Amino acid sequence: MKLAVPKQTEHDETRVALTAQVVKKLVGLGVQVVVESGAGEAAHNDDESYQQAGATIVPRDGEAPPEAPPEAPPAIWAEADVVAVVNPPLDSQAALMKPGSLLVGMLAPLQNKELIRTLAEHKVTAVSLEFIPRISRAQAMDVLSSQANIGGYKAVLLAADKCPKMFPMMITAAGTIAPAKVFVIGAGVAGLQAIATAKRLGAVVEAYDVRAVTKEQVQSLGGRFVELPTAAQDDAATGGYAKEQTEDERKQQAELMAKHVTGADVVITTAALFGKAPPLLIPGDVVKDMKQGAILVDMAADRAAGRGNCELTRPGEVIVTDNDVTIIGTLNLPGLVPGDASKVYANNVLNLLKELLDDGNLKIDLTDELQKGAVITHDGLLVNEMVKQAMES
Repeated sequence: MKLAVPKQTEHDETRVALTAQVVKKLVGLGVQVVVESGAGEAAHNDDESYQQAGATIVPRDGEAPPEAPPEAPPAIWAEADVVAVVNPPLDSQAALMKPGSLLVGMLAPLQNKELIRTLAEHKVTAVSLEFIPRISRAQAMDVLSSQANIGGYKAVLLAADKCPKMFPMMITAAGTIAPAKVFVIGAGVAGLQAIATAKRLGAVVEAYDVRAVTKEQVQSLGGRFVELPTAAQDDAATGGYAKEQTEDERKQQAELMAKHVTGADVVITTAALFGKAPPLLIPGDVVKDMKQGAILVDMAADRAAGRGNCELTRPGEVIVTDNDVTIIGTLNLPGLVPGDASKVYANNVLNLLKELLDDGNLKIDLTDELQKGAVITHDGLLVNEMVKQAMES
């Protein structure tokens, strides 16, 4: 079994799919691992560390070794039985993969339909890690949670760095400094980590989520749960995700949240809908009423939607409004902590591979609850129902 770890092509991607520590474990299991030169540099896993772990280093995509002719194509995609990535590969890279091989990564199949068609045509089994169901057995493979946890932490640090106020209360000879007020929208993994981090820094924290079960979780971290007179969702009935609200519900929710948004020094939004555009919760008119110097970190910033939870968010940018509100639309927050983000991601991939590989052979069972949700293409067919419906629409 040959497993390949290519270098990510996105300019802002610092993570690597497998760290040297995980490669060592795979080599111990009898897997032959090849790593594209420089794949782990940004995550502080250099080529030497991979070699010491037992991996073979191959030239970067498009770079032929000195003894090879200049036109020699990279072999890392064509020869591998398994390719592990962080983000979706290029269509041209996917087209090099051999029939029966396995691609594992955050493939965003609903946004990359041509890639999925290419994978199906080449009979590649594609597993999209975002589609792993949130069941107890799959917790160790849940990349959405592992990356959101880091993103929530980093969002607070970015806000603290930009905020003109200190987070903790201080009593000094020169007077008392009041603590910063932080409002977190969405109490999923990212939101809960944001609450915990802001509290550790000394801020007064409020949080809101449409799911009723999150109230106790918010309070357990020292936050005050904001209760709005809107219908709370039953978390158990939605598989752990927030369901999409009606337009009237969303507008009512936004109006009721406005006073908490405008009263905060820092607002962190995390509300997302799986496979859909993020809900619009903070209209531009509300931003105009926010405090001068206030910070809004929009973790739901979505390039395809052209915004995030805030109407004024520009995905991938940091902007300052006319009334001096800073809106941070950074897209890859986990990538700002590449060492630990890659570490937990690699562990997620390792745990999944243990499920899919049996004595060096790929073991696909679409009747298995875990695989049924995460396998997108197999044996030339599109097998994931959600993606199939999206492709046909």
